[in-house]
Amino acid sequence: MTPERMFAAAAATWPPAAVHAVGHWTIRQGGGGGSRVSCATTDAAPDATRIAQAEAAMRALGQVPLVMVRQGQDGLDAALARRGYALKDPVIAWAAPVATLARLRPPPVTTFEVWPPLAAQAEVWAAGGIGPARLAIMARARGAKVALLGRQDEVPVGAAFVACDGDVAMLHALEVLEPARRQGLGRHLLTAAAFWAARQGAAHLGLLVTRANVAANRLYASAGMVAVAQYHYRILPE
Repeated sequence: MTPERMFAAAAATWPPAAVHAVGHWTIRQGGGGGSRVSCATTDAAPDATRIAQAEAAMRALGQVPLVMVRQGQDGLDAALARRGYALKDPVIAWAAPVATLARLRPPPVTTFEVWPPLAAQAEVWAAGGIGPARLAIMARARGAKVALLGRQDEVPVGAAFVACDGDVAMLHALEVLEPARRQGLGRHLLTAAAFWAARQGAAHLGLLVTRANVAANRLYASAGMVAVAQYHYRILPE
């Protein structure tokens, strides 16, 4: 999967509240839903005037100036750094063919597919900092989507959101409660996402995770996923 296809699928399956075109910039209005839906992006050559234009647009929305910098945008990265923007959350984009991941089904009664999400899933997500604003993102996503519930000893301890954009499914908001981690439930939820994606006709499954989440990155690499892109944010401290 190309980085461009990955970014397009991520945007379609985890949509901001609104998108504004301001000059050469795409400004996302996130409604408190986190960096990915609240950042600005551009493919234009950076200069101080254009950056100031983006800053004004984000402040007008009540958002702190935040820019996503993708691989190859070294000029933009340097220009933002000179302006005082701090590095924030380097991210790795992982992907794999669905057939690579959907081989052995999770154990019975370990994972369940539901929509809309249950209160038990909302509680798991809330424990991981995934609150109402991010649940609103899931509700906004169009097309095929599902909320996965993960159980351990018949107790709900995991949750994830999966949605399709054409032939690409994206896994978002995978969360396992702390006492249940490192016992295989994350892998079971990943596998369940792949089996669901296969039934929707998706050819690839992708996801985004911060580089700092070492355990998650190890899981995805060991499952046969490949890092197809990287990016980070630059935020202007205020």
